[in-house]
Amino acid sequence: MSVIKMKASDGEASPLSGGGMDRVVEKKGLSKRVKLGIGGALLLVAATGFYTMAPDASSQTVAADRVTVSTVERGTFDDFLPLRARVTPLVSVYLDAVEGGRVEEVLVEDGAQVQKGQLLAVLSNSDLQLNLLARQTEVSREVNSMRSQELALAQTRVQDERSVIEAELAAEKAQRQYEVQKPLAAKGFVPGKVFRDSRDEYLSAQKRADVLRRGQAVNERLQTSQLAQLRQSNAALSGSLDIARATLDALNLRAPVAGQLTAFSIQVGQSMNRGERLGQIDTEGNKLVAQVDEFYLGRVEPGQTATAEWGGKTYKMKVAKIYPQVRNGTFEVDFHFVGPAPADVQRGQTLQTKLTLGDPAPALLIPNGAFYNETGGSWVFVVTPDGGEAVKRTVRLGRRNANYIEVLEGLEPGEKVLTSPYTGFADKDRLDLESQ
Repeated sequence: MSVIKMKASDGEASPLSGGGMDRVVEKKGLSKRVKLGIGGALLLVAATGFYTMAPDASSQTVAADRVTVSTVERGTFDDFLPLRARVTPLVSVYLDAVEGGRVEEVLVEDGAQVQKGQLLAVLSNSDLQLNLLARQTEVSREVNSMRSQELALAQTRVQDERSVIEAELAAEKAQRQYEVQKPLAAKGFVPGKVFRDSRDEYLSAQKRADVLRRGQAVNERLQTSQLAQLRQSNAALSGSLDIARATLDALNLRAPVAGQLTAFSIQVGQSMNRGERLGQIDTEGNKLVAQVDEFYLGRVEPGQTATAEWGGKTYKMKVAKIYPQVRNGTFEVDFHFVGPAPADVQRGQTLQTKLTLGDPAPALLIPNGAFYNETGGSWVFVVTPDGGEAVKRTVRLGRRNANYIEVLEGLEPGEKVLTSPYTGFADKDRLDLESQ
């Protein structure tokens, strides 16, 4: 509190007390309204600075040493596809148990070379043997019955033929007698009754012969049809008996083709079920089987050439078969060797294979990278000339091999693009490349 000395007015006596001389002076400063205005201005400046310095939602800062920068350049595109192909048998024939049984004898070991028709193992099945005997007896009885019917029909045919012959002979005799008596009866040397009896016998014999011939024709037609049916039934029964015998003979397991016996691990005394897999025979020769990315499904065709490297040598092949079913993003292709094949490879080994999809041609190229799996070749991040940013750009990419991808549209020679994986920022439009 300040104390100011006041002078007394003229004609007035000065008070003796000091209380009348004290006066409170207000302290000067900024008003409340001014303070609020200044605070709002400072808050606005801070917010503006924050939004100016904060990154955009469509951009992201990435360390430059975390990405791979490649240059777009002109070159020759070799249209090939590297593959890892597996050696498999050219043809495999499976051995299945036609009928179940007990293994009595094993004559060949697994891995041996076998010839067509060679006996591999012997199985036994008592039930099958008894069924075959019963079937054989039944078939024999039916065959004998049909043969008896066939014999009876043959005898009936012979009897019909004999009756016709006798009727024709009687008709001929009656005709001769009638023809002899006819002129004599006209002259009165033969009584009229005798002549008429001869004529009636002649006409009756002719009718009897005609009836027997018609009956023979009908019987012949029916007998022929019945005999044909009996012979067919006989052949069917004989065929069923042959099948039963072949089924029993199938207990003697034989090699259907020549080749190498594999997966043959049955043991004496082991019981095998009907249809159970006993092993397989791999014929001479090998092929290569490769899994190809589904991206190339429309570009791989039968007859295309390929090469395989083995033992420092290159072997020629061709695409023999394509399996279009896609599983886990790949489809299967069979390759057959053209000319000599490597002799020292083992089945199950893998060979480095190169499939030629087209002829070499000049093109605009970028190095192949993991970015393609995320973009599908529809866009890339292009680095700005100063190297500080990478901007998303729509492009059109074509063929690719293990080393390069063909550029069709959207890029120019000398431009730089990111070819490393885009994991973590594939949804951004711009990247700030920060140098360490």
